[in-house]
Order: sequence, then structure tokens, then C-alpha cells
Amino acid sequence: MTMNFPSAIRFPARVSGFTLLELLVVMVIIGMLASFVGPKFFAQIGKSETKTARAQIDALDKALDQYRLDVGRYPTTEQGLAALNERPAGETKWSGPYLKKAIPMDPWTHAYLYNHPGEHGEYDLFSYGKDGQPGGTGEAEDITNW
Repeated sequence: MTMNFPSAIRFPARVSGFTLLELLVVMVIIGMLASFVGPKFFAQIGKSETKTARAQIDALDKALDQYRLDVGRYPTTEQGLAALNERPAGETKWSGPYLKKAIPMDPWTHAYLYNHPGEHGEYDLFSYGKDGQPGGTGEAEDITNW
């Protein structure tokens, strides 16, 4: 038994598509573009983390000032920033919470550091930056309220 195909079905002689060489050229171009854009993109991320930390310190400064207006003094180092959200024992004039949300971590997931009395002002509020160590430059630079 032989099968006869209808004459209306025709198979193309050549299927169009990309050659391996064309694909490799496109991949090289994409790699070159990524090597130029990538470093600039990641540098911007570091700058935005620093700006976020400065904004959070500014917001905590304002909350500490409001605490001082109500209580008559800043929280002690032992009470820390937790005094902005939870009434410290024996504080009758406390009218908080002074923050809408929990005390944030810095953008590098370290706790903000608070000392009262401070070495640079009435109180010191700071983050050690990305490396979590005192000093540093760039993304590792300390971010302070002084």
C-alpha cells in the first residue's frame, strides 16, 4: 500500500532562523553593555542606602526631640531608642509612641546606636555604615547626627 500526499502540502526547502555566529555576536554585545552599566547601577544602590540611613537618623532625631519636649530630657543610653515606642518604667510624662512603626534597622541591617549623654552633642545617634565598624569611607562611612 502506498500513501499519496495531497499536492497542496509543501515542505519549505529551508527553515529560517539565527546562526550560532549571530547568537554569539548578540551575546557579546549584551555582555559589553552589562559591563558598562552594571558598575554605575550598583554605585547608585550604595548611594541610596546612605541617603536612606541619613533620612532615618533625621526621623529618629525628630522623635527624640518630641520625647524631650514631653518628658523634659532625652532617654538614657540604657533606655535607648526603645523609649520612643514603649514607656520607660517610671516615666509619667511619656506621651508616645513617638514613631508610627518599630525602630528601623539601618539599610545594612545593623541597629542604630544611641548614647546619652553624647560625645558630640546632647546625644549621639549613628550607624557605622555597611561594614558595621567605626570609621571608613564610601559605603563604609559612619552616618551620624552631628
